[in-house]
Amino acid sequence: MTPDPILVRLIRMIAWLNGVHTLDHMIRGDFHWPIDGQSIAFVMIIGAIYLVIGMGLWLFRKGGVGPAFWTMIGSAGLMLGWLSHFSPFTDQPLHVIYGTYHKAAAGALAVLCLLLLMGVVLAATLYSGYRWSRQRRGPLSLPVPR
Repeated sequence: MTPDPILVRLIRMIAWLNGVHTLDHMIRGDFHWPIDGQSIAFVMIIGAIYLVIGMGLWLFRKGGVGPAFWTMIGSAGLMLGWLSHFSPFTDQPLHVIYGTYHKAAAGALAVLCLLLLMGVVLAATLYSGYRWSRQRRGPLSLPVPR
């Protein structure tokens, strides 16, 4: 069974946008040198995200995981994004991200990148949930296009 190419593209897009968002975090000073406790947490979270994406894609290609895995991972990603940037408990809401930059265009680009990242995570989560629901219906359901 080959993995769904649409879902693979969405996941790769998430990895790329997350890299750009990570760069934004670094520019805004969330990574300190020399390394301190906050920097270690930042590096561990970023490492865990890429480990899950990389291992997930590898297992997806081998048939070890499917749409259910990506639906759950996407849901966790949406929750992490909400807690980190959109919840009332965050110290890094959109206006703080925007205001960190001296040029309005740079701040707008950072915010746009975050919004695109969250939009693609949402799209991938909804799409993988759809694919998962189609799998669970069994042989009498309509054929799923590949």
